[in-house]
Amino acid sequence: MRPGSARLGRANLDRLPPAVRRPAYDLPRVTPGIVHLGLGAFHRAHQAVVIDDCLATGATSWGIVGASLRSPDTRDALAPQDHLYTVAVRAAEGTEHRVIGALLDSVVAREKPEALVERMADPATRIVSLTVTEKGYCHTPQTGDLDERHPDVVHDLNNFDAPRSAPGFIVAALARRRALGAKPFTVLCCDNLAANGHTAQRIVTQFAALRSKDLGKWIADNAAFPSTMVDRIVPETTDADRDAVSSALGLRDAWPVMTEPFTQWVVEDRFTAGRPDLAAAGVELVSDVKPFELMKLRLLNASHSALAYLGYLAGYETIADTMQDPHFARLAARVMEEAAVTLTMPSGTDLAAYRASLLKRFSNPALHHRTWQIAMDGSQKLPQRLLGAMQDRLARNLPIATHALAVAGWMRYVSATDEQGRAIDVRDPLAAEFAKLTREAGPVAERLAPALLGVEKVFGPLGSEPRLREAVTAALGRLYQDGARRAVESLLSA
Repeated sequence: MRPGSARLGRANLDRLPPAVRRPAYDLPRVTPGIVHLGLGAFHRAHQAVVIDDCLATGATSWGIVGASLRSPDTRDALAPQDHLYTVAVRAAEGTEHRVIGALLDSVVAREKPEALVERMADPATRIVSLTVTEKGYCHTPQTGDLDERHPDVVHDLNNFDAPRSAPGFIVAALARRRALGAKPFTVLCCDNLAANGHTAQRIVTQFAALRSKDLGKWIADNAAFPSTMVDRIVPETTDADRDAVSSALGLRDAWPVMTEPFTQWVVEDRFTAGRPDLAAAGVELVSDVKPFELMKLRLLNASHSALAYLGYLAGYETIADTMQDPHFARLAARVMEEAAVTLTMPSGTDLAAYRASLLKRFSNPALHHRTWQIAMDGSQKLPQRLLGAMQDRLARNLPIATHALAVAGWMRYVSATDEQGRAIDVRDPLAAEFAKLTREAGPVAERLAPALLGVEKVFGPLGSEPRLREAVTAALGRLYQDGARRAVESLLSA
């Protein structure tokens, strides 16, 4: 697609090829009912697609206003095209394209915090949803509590009407709703946090109580924080992806999103101010999300992380590349198999079929999900993805060698030097602390493993468990001695 080609927008939707799906509703009639914090690729490929389906049923008061908490990039890309964008669903058989119209507007929170608080406080906003990643909650993953010393929390408590953090925006807006005598909105957390609704409620009410105990109590008594489980693989969009999508559309799309055919959203059906007919759009509404959440965290996310860290160290760029190695495919299956025994699922849940579907999804050659991307922010992810299952297996006196190798892979990765001696660009809120510990310990498993296991924010009391320390130290030693690929082979042959 040439740079001078026409841009995707409302005025030229009729120029799209017949094979490209477009909004099946009258766009000018849609009004906002949802504010979404964290306007990244995942939201646009997942929740926004569901809302697009809801709008097509005639429920046109549920449009989305998206908010990027920091970067203007998404706003700058989408505003010139009326916030329309393409979802490219990629499978081995080919790619399907769909233009989404559910996103009506976007705000960059750092530029206009007051405007975002005002939009959230508007009684027309009935749901505030979030995909801000684990680190966006300004909490301690091991405990689920608000980190009162987090720089953004400190800032927000001193600048209540001009916050920076997701908890700060939610509390400021709810305080304004309370002052107006309006109902609170529903806070719909869609991030990979353990018991994400309950965790979000805990963080928000703790933040609010620091401002006013009465406000904290009002939020706890009146606001709803349903737990959710979200599942769809959404890799980072590349320039090549933009070119391919723009060519398929015959129009330039500055920021499409790439994804897979599979999608799942399980939601606890508890809303304070109404909701669209999510079930009509394929959402599973349940009374208890926890079993599904643990299933996803311990099967999909845990094996994804294991493949990311160990696959990156072995030189594989994408998850699909990693899965082409039969040893790593077996590793992913082993992580799932060993985690499955820690789960208690509702009657009728076929865990074997779910695990098989995950292996197929990971192997999708059309989905270029980089190991480096998945490896980001491991300090925020390990507790719910790997450590919980390890703790449960230890409680049952079951071996933990497979999960220990995944944790050791993370340790080797955050040491910031790969097996060829090249620097690793470690993206993690605790990267500086890990770098210091790595320098002090050196590439010696017997020193580095205990040092990293002592990071309370990640491991908590579990880091001092003798069996875990022994297993992780041994696994890290194998990685240093043999490299990731041979360490995986050795594990599987034991």
